[in-house]
Amino acid sequence: MNTIAYFGLPGGSEVLLILFIILLLFGAKKLPELSRSLGRSLSEFKKGKEDLEREIKEVENDLHEAATKPEPAPPKKEATKSETEPTEPDRS
Repeated sequence: MNTIAYFGLPGGSEVLLILFIILLLFGAKKLPELSRSLGRSLSEFKKGKEDLEREIKEVENDLHEAATKPEPAPPKKEATKSETEPTEPDRS
C-alpha cells in the first residue's frame, strides 16, 4: 500500500507505455475483441450493482413502512354468557 502512495498513479507517458506493451503482447487484431469484452463486463457489473442498490432500497422502504405502520388493535373478545351472568356466592 505504501508503494502506491510513494509512486502515485501513472501519468500520461506511463499510460502510453502500458498501452504500447499491451499492443505488443496481444497484437492489433485482438485489441478490439479485448476492449469489447471489457466493455460488456463493465456494463454487466454496472447492471448488477444497480439491481443490488434497487433491491436494498426496496428492503429499506419495506422496513420503514413496517416500522411506521400502526399495529392493528387486537380483536375484541366477545363475552360469553357465563362471564356476563352474576355468580352466586358459594355456601359451603
